[in-house]
Amino acid sequence: MLVKQELINKIKDYFELNIYETKVWLALLGKGTASAGEIAEISGVPRSRTYDVLESLEKKGFAIVKIGKPVRYLGVKPRMILEKLKNDTRRNAEERIVGLSNIKSTDEFIKLEEIYKTGVIPIKGEDLTAALQGKSNISNHLREVLQNAEKEVIICTNANEIKLKLKLFQQTFSNLNKANIKINIALSGDEALIKQLEQIFKIKIKKIKLDTKFFIVDRKEMLFYLSKGDENKDIAIWLNSEFFAQAFASLFEQAIGSKK
Repeated sequence: MLVKQELINKIKDYFELNIYETKVWLALLGKGTASAGEIAEISGVPRSRTYDVLESLEKKGFAIVKIGKPVRYLGVKPRMILEKLKNDTRRNAEERIVGLSNIKSTDEFIKLEEIYKTGVIPIKGEDLTAALQGKSNISNHLREVLQNAEKEVIICTNANEIKLKLKLFQQTFSNLNKANIKINIALSGDEALIKQLEQIFKIKIKKIKLDTKFFIVDRKEMLFYLSKGDENKDIAIWLNSEFFAQAFASLFEQAIGSKK
């Protein structure tokens, strides 16, 4: 069986196999059922290594040993392998999430929190500033900032940005509403989408023409975007300055014609 090296390399990467495992699995798929000797001849893998490779593929679920003499092997269908890998990945991710959640209750995590608090105390509030890069990093910090709100949040962004992070904002707005925290939103973008978001969140949204993105919490903290880039190039600044946040909130209210 002649298989192009390019295909072998791609299959190897897709299914996280080594070169020998890939060649043997492809040989099994092409032959249907075969002995170790036949597989070595078809795949080009040294016979001395074929048995180890077959054992490895069997453990990973890519091959099945047929009972009988001589021992023969059967390649598992690619579709079955793909479903197995998807299920394994999903299960591993769920286990990882549970493991990460459990870290909060450990003594080590409590000590980490204490170290962080000890380090922050000597710093003046107005000096707390951070540059954030990448959509994921910014979203995680934004979630944390919004969840810590005590009185009010001001959100000015575009409708598509909210739509892309719908799950994040649905949960956040739900928590804020339960805590009786005022939510003031102004969005640019498609008017029909803005109306749709109003119905989803059950919050009045002001439509604006200015395409900008910033978030103000309790008129003390502010997170604003410096650029609009791809997944890795988005940049935002988090600023903990009551003077700056209040000034920006006042400008925002003047722009949309509202009052505090």
